[in-house]
Amino acid sequence: MQPALGVPPEVVELTQFGPAAGVLVAALLWPSRIRERLAGVLPARSGGQRAWSAWLLITAMVPVALAAATYATLRTGSVVTDPRALAHPFALIVVAQLVGACGEEIGWRCFLQPLLGARFGTLVASVLVGAVWGVWHIGIFAETPAYAAGFLLAAVAMSVVLGIALDRIGTNRLLLAGGFHTLVNLGMLLLMDEESGAVVPMVLFGVASALVSVPWVRAARARTRTDTITVARRSAL
Repeated sequence: MQPALGVPPEVVELTQFGPAAGVLVAALLWPSRIRERLAGVLPARSGGQRAWSAWLLITAMVPVALAAATYATLRTGSVVTDPRALAHPFALIVVAQLVGACGEEIGWRCFLQPLLGARFGTLVASVLVGAVWGVWHIGIFAETPAYAAGFLLAAVAMSVVLGIALDRIGTNRLLLAGGFHTLVNLGMLLLMDEESGAVVPMVLFGVASALVSVPWVRAARARTRTDTITVARRSAL
């Protein structure tokens, strides 16, 4: 469909709107249930935490930077792409990438994550959503097993970060998740060459994403322990 419409993949992948289409269909069938699950999608006048929002968006850039720096060291040279060298205006790409990322994230982080989180908890739900998110990019399975494994590891790790952060922030889920997703995509577009099928940068990206997720998991567990202790103390009073 994309080639027929003449939409350049560099600008936006039309498959990104698949999750949004799924949510739309579900909303038409079960409007009240979907409205409940989509709570927190938009910014709220009160609530949310700016510091956590900032850390989330900063985190998006770290795995790509780590992977790109390591890859440049291993191959004795970077593969940085000048935005001016792209076939389309960079501003157009940024806007289109954000729209496309939000098209995905309204399905992944705004609908599926809360749906599974209510049953399995934030961490398990994040892993499950990450696995689905990774497999959704079915093109990775046309590459080597190591390439696909690196991508899936990155998808799960980033999903864990997003799940923990958005659960903590509690609002503006769509723009934060879409912004995170966009920063990752733009970073890979400009700093990596994994689209060529190169295995090493994708594996490095997966490992870097997993490492970056560790502090978020530890912080979430510490918060859970603190909440448990607080509840126990209140119950004892």
